[in-house]
Amino acid sequence: MLECGMLERDRLTLRRQSAVLCKQLVVDEILIQSLQADDILTESMAESIMAEQTSQKRSWRLLLLLPKRGPRAFNSFCAALRDTEQQHLCDLLTQSPQKDGRETHVESIQLDEEPEGKAGQLLIQTAEKKRERFVDSSLPLPTQEAIAPKRARTHDSMEFSLDADSPITTPVLPCTSAFYLSHCQQSYRMNSSPRGFALVISNVTFDACAAPDLDHRKGGEVDDEVLRKVFTELDYLVTVHRNLPAQGMKTCIENFCRLPEHRTVDSCVVCLLSHGVEGAVYGTDGQLLQLDWIFEAFDNVHCPLLQNKPKMFFIQACRGDEMDCGVEQVDGPARTCSPSCEQRDAGREGQGSGDSRQRGDVGRPRIKLPQRSDMICGFASLKGQRICTAAMRNTKRGSWFIQELNTALRLHARDTHLADILVQVNGRIKEREGYAPGTAHHRCKEMSEFTSSLCKDLYLFPKYQPQY
Repeated sequence: MLECGMLERDRLTLRRQSAVLCKQLVVDEILIQSLQADDILTESMAESIMAEQTSQKRSWRLLLLLPKRGPRAFNSFCAALRDTEQQHLCDLLTQSPQKDGRETHVESIQLDEEPEGKAGQLLIQTAEKKRERFVDSSLPLPTQEAIAPKRARTHDSMEFSLDADSPITTPVLPCTSAFYLSHCQQSYRMNSSPRGFALVISNVTFDACAAPDLDHRKGGEVDDEVLRKVFTELDYLVTVHRNLPAQGMKTCIENFCRLPEHRTVDSCVVCLLSHGVEGAVYGTDGQLLQLDWIFEAFDNVHCPLLQNKPKMFFIQACRGDEMDCGVEQVDGPARTCSPSCEQRDAGREGQGSGDSRQRGDVGRPRIKLPQRSDMICGFASLKGQRICTAAMRNTKRGSWFIQELNTALRLHARDTHLADILVQVNGRIKEREGYAPGTAHHRCKEMSEFTSSLCKDLYLFPKYQPQY
């Protein structure tokens, strides 16, 4: 007889770990889409789950449905957990029930119906108190990009994490023809193929002699691969350079700015991943490269081929060594539902640059541009009036900022302009907090930000090519 429900051992595993799942599971669009792609959930089921108002209710609704969705549902759910950076929950479900001599009957909640009201909350809280005596705390630990002179080098034992964890690989969702036609007039031109060139400079390993205070950026190599993949899917020609000294970074950027091919494309992308301080990033030799020099290299004077074209910058680096420990929210929930437990005014008008005059234009006034315009820059960490904060990086999944940027671009670039995408990234970063019990990073926070001199909406229109 064909088996219609979930295998009994898998059903019991879900029931046994239901208290943990109810509290820690993040049911988001990516997880639901993954289950839909495997034909585990129907569209109506997905809509009913996402219609729930709280994360806990979405988790319960999903856990009620899974046991009824066939023998493949358990493995598909585990795969979806991996895809949504919840590997620790996948491990919780797939590890041996008798591991480390733990009992198998102490943490179950009946999944026959959803708990309601105070009685349901009490049931969950009671089960959770039991669970705390047995839960495995080996979750990925964050580290920060901050550099403090003469600080002790971080011990490797502080940076262990889950080997199988990886960023999401959901394909970039395509823009529709109808959306393009309704938005292309009020936005930057973005239909060249390729859309433009992307430069990624990722410093992971630093010279132990020249820069003894700059730690190896474990997880940094994940970031540059994530950026390479997502911008390739967005139709950019991506070049990745790793482990460059400050002068090497400068030369690389100068060569990139001078590419004659910029004339025929509609935009460019520059990503810098390294240790940093406010206003600068480190080369592998411990020397600083000033961000203002980088922005100047792409301005309307020094990079005329990109005039009136959007120039996107993403900076994964600290802007100081102050770690954000967070603050308790007034009238907020007792515990945050973290998705992972864990620039200036227009320049003065001066004399025009001689380089900007074209032959035959003498005596003919031309439209003038500000020296710097059409740029947008996302920063992983916040610059404040009093302190500059550290950026957080997971030692296996990569940095928080790049993780969230990758997710937002893949899911929302099809119908959201870049400034709003970075607002979404800010919102996700705001919710995150580190999970590293017994360390200074436990419940640490981060806040990203962006600056913009864009003059139109910037839609990337992924995978859309106009028909001529």
